[in-house]
Amino acid sequence: MGRGRQKAKATKQARDIKYYSPSTDYAALERELSGSSGHPAHHDADLEPDYSDYEDKYADQFDDDEDSRRIG
Repeated sequence: MGRGRQKAKATKQARDIKYYSPSTDYAALERELSGSSGHPAHHDADLEPDYSDYEDKYADQFDDDEDSRRIG
């Protein structure tokens, strides 16, 4: 396919995507936003895992200046 045909096809696809307007189900949107769908509510604290096991236990024993020295 030549560059002209390829560009025309890409332009047509971009125009189709730009002006595509699907019908919106406002009742489903309202149910989702109100939280009455029967699903349990999610809490932000439950989403983040506990990383305390990976904490550097020896970080306070060393100065940051010693780590930044370069040899060579």
